[in-house]
Amino acid sequence: MGSKQVFVPTIACVLLLFCFGCKCIASELQATQTATLKVDASSQLARKIPDTLFGMFFEEINHAGAGGIWAELVSNRGFEAGGLHTPSNIDPWSIIGDDSSIFVATDRTSCFSRNIIALRMEVLCDDCPASGVGIYNPGFWGMNIEDGKTYNLVMYVKSAEAAELTVSLASSDGLQNLASVTVPVAGTSNWTKVEQKLIAKGTNRTSRLQITSNKKGVVWFDQVSLMPSDTFKGHGFRTELISMLLDLKPRFLRFPGGCFVEGEWLRNAFRWRESIGPWEERPGHFGDVWHYWTDDGLGYYEFLQLSEDLGAAPIWVFNNGISHNDEVSTAAIAPFVKDVLDSLEFARGSANSTWGSVRAAMGHPEPFPVKYVAIGNEDCGKKYYLGNYLKFYNAIRESYPDIQMISNCDGSSKPLDHPADLYDFHVYTDSKTLFNMKGTFDKTSRTGPKAFVSEYAVWRTDAGRGSLLGSLAEAAFLTGLEKNSDIVHMASYAPLFVNDNDQTWNPDAIVFNSWQQYGTPSYWMQKFFRESSGAMIHPITISSSYSGSLAASAITWQDSGNNFLRVKIVNFGSDTVSLTISVSGLQASINALGSNATVLTSSNVKDENSFSNPTKVVPVTSQLHNAAEQMQVTLAAHSFSSFDLALAQSELVAEM
Repeated sequence: MGSKQVFVPTIACVLLLFCFGCKCIASELQATQTATLKVDASSQLARKIPDTLFGMFFEEINHAGAGGIWAELVSNRGFEAGGLHTPSNIDPWSIIGDDSSIFVATDRTSCFSRNIIALRMEVLCDDCPASGVGIYNPGFWGMNIEDGKTYNLVMYVKSAEAAELTVSLASSDGLQNLASVTVPVAGTSNWTKVEQKLIAKGTNRTSRLQITSNKKGVVWFDQVSLMPSDTFKGHGFRTELISMLLDLKPRFLRFPGGCFVEGEWLRNAFRWRESIGPWEERPGHFGDVWHYWTDDGLGYYEFLQLSEDLGAAPIWVFNNGISHNDEVSTAAIAPFVKDVLDSLEFARGSANSTWGSVRAAMGHPEPFPVKYVAIGNEDCGKKYYLGNYLKFYNAIRESYPDIQMISNCDGSSKPLDHPADLYDFHVYTDSKTLFNMKGTFDKTSRTGPKAFVSEYAVWRTDAGRGSLLGSLAEAAFLTGLEKNSDIVHMASYAPLFVNDNDQTWNPDAIVFNSWQQYGTPSYWMQKFFRESSGAMIHPITISSSYSGSLAASAITWQDSGNNFLRVKIVNFGSDTVSLTISVSGLQASINALGSNATVLTSSNVKDENSFSNPTKVVPVTSQLHNAAEQMQVTLAAHSFSSFDLALAQSELVAEM
């Protein structure tokens, strides 16, 4: 994430407002435009789209990971977020009782050398309330506890004298008890790992975890974790959010950022070494770009595992010694280069290698197939970027010659002055500008590195929290990427997720809270392209005086042995369009029975989805009864339509 290339021209904003002002007049006149779309589906002019074209970019922003796809319910589980100096802030932990009954403070007595902060709780009352006094954690804006589900508790405790704790799941005010378990603590100077299962006997969307006692004495706590037992494949991910990702059929996963990788300062950049190994031993860090603490339970290993679970190629974005505010000189970059080589050995090395053995010990003896790395994020033009880049490039090429390396420098309009396999292209802009950028790569040189449009979105001026208008512009832009997929090999929307309680960046593809989620129109738009990767693209021509408001593409693709010709078309304008689709060159007849039309539109171009109306703007599919090589269809104003024409026999298109 960032602002490397941001196109926000004032003129475009004025034109867009003018367009909205004219909408009512156009509607009253019920204007209908005419257009013809010709598709040449012959094998001679077909071209295979790269298998990798459409994927995903995940950044730890908007609490996308911590409090998001990573299912850990406890926030600041190790009490490290307040820093190394004690006493420290334990937020969002708080006390149950008052200062006459309980005293809590952090100290440096943890049994974990990499995260030394622990919490000391002293119960002061001789005659404590029957319900006890103690501490509670509300998680990330409330824990979603559901009736009948099991939650796995792990925590480390010690007490010099025998004690008895009650661990409970309760409502935010503590009055509703959803689950409870008694935990005896032996009197010893050693830390003890406690593992318990709590089964909920009720549902509460804003619950909290409570640890209480009614016996005078001192107990220490560290690394208090609560995870639902039903995470995706048991790998710690929130199932319903991962299901939404699977529905997009991503071909790659770019991670973990973005600006999250860089940091405002290098001391706060993401460090892969500190995010691997047992979760209890990970120190966590403060992400100073997006301004929140992460315990790094979602670490380098988990991102690799998520890529595997999604069936997506991992793209590891690493820090190249540059943050937003400080840089490591090329003369001193060698330790950073070694660090990255070690990260690749962790992912790809044998189970007997130094770092591969660490991966194997974590439960994955087989290597992860990392074949793409991005050397930094949005760092082109910075003082030491080129020198540092070449150090990383040469070292990785020597050790891993098959890895494809991605430069931060844009090569779409002029050649790069350094070697690269791909180059990054980022664009965040208004809808009108992005719609008109559908031809961005038309004149790009076909020699040299390929383009990776790793961050694109309609943003700011007319984006809202994710509108139909924005999704139409994005869809048009993607049809241009399909057309130019001989040079554009990868593309991903950004950002992917936003927790409704932390709207640092809007819009996003998926909005969620502790128990709900929905896709914005930009999410649903991407579903139209999920079969494009690896498909065959065909030439099209549009004939119309209204063609400046239209964008289209045509592909043939397969599903379970069935072949389809898919024609996608965006109507960015405020008029309906009577469209004639004419297909030539097919080597099979069209079966109307298996053909469908899918349309994304709404009554207002600025419409958005929400928790109260999550399906206000979603695709609607119907059978295409008149499917034929020449057919008439109507395009609604401000709409994105896809026509899937079922082919009665296997297409003879090359490489299909």
